[in-house]
Amino acid sequence: MDIKLLTQVEKESIGERQPLPDKYLRLSDDEMDERIAAAKKALGDRVVILGHHYQRDEVIKFADFTGDSLKLSRAAASKGTAEFIVFCGVHFMAESADILRAPHQKVVLPDLAAGCSMADMAAPDQLEIAWRELGQMGVRTDAIENGRAGLIPVTYINSSAAIKAFVGAHGGIVCTSTNAAAVMEWAWERGEKLLMLPDQHLGRNTAWKMGVPLDEMVVWDPNEMWGGLEPAQAARAKLILWKGHCSVHTRFTTQQIDAFRKKYPDGKVIAHPECTLDVVQAADESGSTERIINVVKNSPSGSTWAVATEIHLVNRLMLEVAPDKTVVTLDPFGCLCSTMFRVSPNHLLWILEGLVEGEIHNQIIVPDDHKRDAKLALDRMLQVPV
Repeated sequence: MDIKLLTQVEKESIGERQPLPDKYLRLSDDEMDERIAAAKKALGDRVVILGHHYQRDEVIKFADFTGDSLKLSRAAASKGTAEFIVFCGVHFMAESADILRAPHQKVVLPDLAAGCSMADMAAPDQLEIAWRELGQMGVRTDAIENGRAGLIPVTYINSSAAIKAFVGAHGGIVCTSTNAAAVMEWAWERGEKLLMLPDQHLGRNTAWKMGVPLDEMVVWDPNEMWGGLEPAQAARAKLILWKGHCSVHTRFTTQQIDAFRKKYPDGKVIAHPECTLDVVQAADESGSTERIINVVKNSPSGSTWAVATEIHLVNRLMLEVAPDKTVVTLDPFGCLCSTMFRVSPNHLLWILEGLVEGEIHNQIIVPDDHKRDAKLALDRMLQVPV
């Protein structure tokens, strides 16, 4: 994510971007490994490193906690003894960690260019306009009748702190791909309709698996007047999906599934719910990164799997988690999350050695007014049983 494209709120949360010093370039892999390990040892319990599953192997091997967004959110909220939380992920993840951290803790992101194109697809002003226009179209956005609201906002954790703050202030909640169904059930217990953003595919796939008919789902396009909808469509909908997507997971296709089945007649396909509905329907299994890991790991020895998610996780499944199975990526060219890939061992080394010397680079600080309401939405998520 180019830093010049950040919103003002995002700029406030990260301050000035500092380039990687030249002395951290052109280092050998062995030297970086030795220096990262030494810096981490020198910091001891003062630092905790969180690593998302999609991180490159050269970085993930130094993580104290690895996982998907939900697991790392819980880790950030529970690791109260560390002074520094180094989040090897992307910007919205580090923001969430800063929202959930203890007062004495500081959160740093090794490379501030590590963003998320999906999160960028929902801007705070677009959400405010959508909320207002839905109210003008007859959807109850501020009234509670018989103990239930008319509309509950739900945001995927892949969203900015400003979006989470709006959701929290309007009685809403955050979800991840792991707990999306439980969170949506929580929201429907409290409201007639859900506005779910920014990933339409996670919302559609989850609701479809929960038994919600497709004709009760509509897509809100923030770049169209009234979201591209008629009032009758908004009134009939049980689920209003924001028009956003993951550029990695929407690369998977049913044609790729067909090709895999021809090559491996006994093989199975498992897809992440950020994939399109036709891919999820054609797959044998679907679920979050944690579910993908567990399903493949616990499958019979010798089984064959095509995995529709980011290539670093697929390679890790193949080499470390399930070496007794045949594991391939569904996309023969491999789907790389280029923004996750930005966090390099060079950046991690720079951050850790800076902390050893008493220098904090790339600290993430969410403004207090956004932090307060965003924490409401995140705390509601963490309280929902999975």
